[in-house]
Amino acid sequence: MSFVISKQHKSFLYEQVIALIDDMVCQGMICPGDKLPSLRAMAGKLNVSIPTVKQAYQVLEAQGKVRAQEKSGYFLQAVNASNPMPKRVKLPSQPIVVNKQQLIEQVYDAIHQPSIMPFGIANPVMVASTEKILAKLMRRAMHSMGENMLSYGAMDGLDQLKKQIVHRYLDLGLVVSTEELVITNGAQEALAIALQCVTEVGDVVAIESPCYFGIVELVESLGLKVIEIPVCPDDGVWLCDLGEALLKHDIKACVFSTSINNPLGSFMPDIRRKALVELLEYHQVTLIEDDVYGDLHFTERRGKPAQCYTSTGNVITCASFSKTAAPSYRVGWMVAGPHSAKARRLKRALSCSSSLMNQLVLADYVVSGEYDRHLKLMRKRLMFNKTQMVKALRRYFPSSARLSDPQGGCVIWVDLGTEYSGSKLFQLAIAHRISITPGVLFSAGRQYESCIRMSYGLVWNNDVEQAIALLGQLLLNAKK
Repeated sequence: MSFVISKQHKSFLYEQVIALIDDMVCQGMICPGDKLPSLRAMAGKLNVSIPTVKQAYQVLEAQGKVRAQEKSGYFLQAVNASNPMPKRVKLPSQPIVVNKQQLIEQVYDAIHQPSIMPFGIANPVMVASTEKILAKLMRRAMHSMGENMLSYGAMDGLDQLKKQIVHRYLDLGLVVSTEELVITNGAQEALAIALQCVTEVGDVVAIESPCYFGIVELVESLGLKVIEIPVCPDDGVWLCDLGEALLKHDIKACVFSTSINNPLGSFMPDIRRKALVELLEYHQVTLIEDDVYGDLHFTERRGKPAQCYTSTGNVITCASFSKTAAPSYRVGWMVAGPHSAKARRLKRALSCSSSLMNQLVLADYVVSGEYDRHLKLMRKRLMFNKTQMVKALRRYFPSSARLSDPQGGCVIWVDLGTEYSGSKLFQLAIAHRISITPGVLFSAGRQYESCIRMSYGLVWNNDVEQAIALLGQLLLNAKK
C-alpha cells in the first residue's frame, strides 16, 4: 500500500479507503474475483472504524466495482468483457531521443482541414459556444478602454485576471500570490517555459504514456530525452513504475496531467496525487503539471492541483482557458513558485506579453459568474456525449476494441486490437472527410499503432453517429 489513511487529510476516511483499494487494483495487488479483506481486518489494518470500511465497500458496490456475497464478504468484480480497458504497457528500459515532429505536422495539417468531422480535434468548447457572451464583453471592454485596449499589456499578465485566477485556486485550498503567476500564450507556452526553467538540452524528462502529442513535440523541440511512464486508465501514472524509473535514471522533471489525462481521461485521486508529489520531492525532481482539463471533471469534486501537496514548492502548474472558454484567445498561465523570476524572464524573451484585450475579456467573464455556469453546462454535455460515443463505438466497432473510461475532458482512447492499424484507419477516414488522431502520435517511441483517440467534444447529432458507423466499416480495410 502506497499511502496511509489520515484523519488530517481533507478527504473523508471512507473516500481514502476507496482510493487505497483502487490503487491496490491498479498495482495488481487485488485481481478480479479476489475477496477483499473483511470489514474487521481492513479496519484493523488501517486503524479506522468498521462502519468506515463498510461505507467504502458499499460505495464500491454501487459503482459496480465489487459485489457482496451473503455470508462470504465482498469480492472484486470482473471487468465487463464488452468494454475492457486498454492494456497496460511496459516501462521502457532506457530514455530515448524524440523524433515525431514531422509525423505530428502531417497529422495536424490533415485533421484541421475545413468541413471535416472533427473527431481528431480536442476542442470541448464546441459543445457550448461562448461566442455571444465573449463578443458582448469584448464590445464593453473596447468602449471602456478605448485606445488603451490596443496597447501592450504587462509582461507577466493583466493584474485583474491574475487576481481572479488566484481566487479560484484559493477555493481549491491553494494559496497563490500574483507574483508567482505568469500569464502566457496558452498552456503550451507555459509548459515550454516551465521545462526551460528546470532542464537543459540533453536532460531526461518523464512523460506519461500515452501522452498528449503537443508535449511530445515540445520535448523534441527543446532537445530533451524522455522516459515514458505508463498510465493506469483509471488512476493516472503507475507510481511503482515511476519509482523504478527514478531509481535508474537521472530524471530532471516530470510532465504529468494528474487531473484529467489526455488521451486516456484518467483521474488521479487526491491521495495518490499527494503520494506522487512526495515521491518526486524525495528524489528532488520537479513536477510540471498540465492542468488544462482540470475544470472539466466528471467526478463529484475537482481534483486538487498537485501544488496543494508540495512542501518544497518544486511543482509548477500550467493551465489555460483554451479548453474551457476560447481556444483562439490563447490565454494560459503558470504558477511557477520559486521559479517565477526565471519564468518571467523567459516569457519576456519568448513573446513579451499576452493579448491585453483577451485577458480583460476573460477577467470580466470570470467575475460575472457566467464562466462557472458555462463550466457546469460543458460538463453536463460532455458527460452525455461520452455516453453516446461509448454506445456508438460498442455498436459499430469490433467487440475486441478496448475503450478508456474518461473521468473528464473530451476524448476517449480506443485500442482497436493488434490486427488493426490506427494509422491506416486515419488515412482512410481523412479520405472520407472524417478526422481521428492515430495512436502513434501519443508516444515518443513506436507504441500505440493499434490505437486511436476520438473526441466527443462536439455537438452530438445524427451526422456524428453516422460518421462513427462509417469508421466501423472502414476498419475492415485498416488491418495490418
